[in-house]
Amino acid sequence: MTAPLFLVDGLPAGDDGVLTGDEGRHAARVRRLRVGEALDLGDGAGGVARCVVTAVRLDQLAVAVLSRRFHSAPDPALIVVQALAKGDRGELAVELMTEAGVDEIVPWAAARSVTRWDGSRGEKSLQRWQSTAREATKQSRRAWTPRLVGVHDTRAVAALLAEADTAVVLHQSADRSLSAVEPAGGGRIVLVVGPEGGVTEEELTAFAAAGAIAARLGPEVLRTSTAGVVAVAALSARLGRWA
Repeated sequence: MTAPLFLVDGLPAGDDGVLTGDEGRHAARVRRLRVGEALDLGDGAGGVARCVVTAVRLDQLAVAVLSRRFHSAPDPALIVVQALAKGDRGELAVELMTEAGVDEIVPWAAARSVTRWDGSRGEKSLQRWQSTAREATKQSRRAWTPRLVGVHDTRAVAALLAEADTAVVLHQSADRSLSAVEPAGGGRIVLVVGPEGGVTEEELTAFAAAGAIAARLGPEVLRTSTAGVVAVAALSARLGRWA
């Protein structure tokens, strides 16, 4: 069985360490890890330490470090611009894309997004997305936690697309399929996922002017919460990430 992963601010510097705080409480009380059991500590930035439990206390574990390894950041990086979605569909999208291997998620206040991230509501929503990405990182045993940035408007998204090495807007009416798009061999691949109501013509025009290609995933029309994970999976397989 794969050892559970717990995220820490920094890996132990020596041969021993202590897992404390929320992660230590979860390991001791929820996972009920015992002396001799294996676990991984990750910093979310490529570093992972393989450890074994040496002592269990109320809300923390003492561990011995068996080995350390560093995973380089994937290149090219997969960035998904995710339109804000109603209910928990946005968080579902973040969870699925994180488990599939996305490297960065950019919330987008699209014209047809019903949900709005204004003021304190936006800060709390972003925190929920970040928390979801963190938990999905642990679930999938990833070495890198995807980066979550602040909400972008359409102009900011267009600027992001203009700087990308490959820029794609997912659209069900596009003539070209995603499988026909030749992604860059390095740099940044940026994918735009629209809201439930779709990307407007004005947004498509702005993104095309920034150099983005419109592409469809297939004959089916996917929800905003699932389109991103399908696209990330397709590109991950094509780029050899899953080899």
